[in-house]
Amino acid sequence: MTKTFTVDDSAASGLDVYAVSMLTERLQILISPEQRRRLETEARRRGSSVATVVREAIDTTLAGPTRDERRDAVKAMKAMKGKYLPVEELEAIVEEERERDFPLVRPG
Repeated sequence: MTKTFTVDDSAASGLDVYAVSMLTERLQILISPEQRRRLETEARRRGSSVATVVREAIDTTLAGPTRDERRDAVKAMKAMKGKYLPVEELEAIVEEERERDFPLVRPG
């Protein structure tokens, strides 16, 4: 589980925003020597740790919507039949989701 806290210090110093993740779950897996070599090579290429490469691979592979969610979204889009949201309404929805998923923690 990753808990992300974002601190918005924009009032004090421009637009500085910090995201801090607290990793709380440990996972132990067995991999082949070839898989380890590939992970280490990628980590060196990125200038990061093997653990970071693994976490990013998990997020990239498993973070998206399920097949059923994608299918439902396509059906909903087809059902719209020209009913589009105004840009302002769409931007408000996106901002609401950002605030829900990444709430700002303001220095107090």
